[in-house]
Amino acid sequence: MEACRMSQGSLHDCVRASLESYFHDLNGTEPAGLHDMLVKAVEKPLLEVVMEQAQHNQSRAAQWLGLNRNTLRKKLLEHKLID
Repeated sequence: MEACRMSQGSLHDCVRASLESYFHDLNGTEPAGLHDMLVKAVEKPLLEVVMEQAQHNQSRAAQWLGLNRNTLRKKLLEHKLID
């Protein structure tokens, strides 16, 4: 699957194109757990980029994400982004 570049369109368009490609690749097979799969696929890189941009300041990153700091910490632990 070719990576979608933001210069090619909006984030919405990139996600939509990726999902359409995913369904095409399934070739008629029905997916299972699609919501959880998508959330896991998006959440880790989101956290990685936001933490980098926030210079690993969890309070700032939590604010940017609209999350409670404890919730952010839990997610960082789940994705093994912190010890």
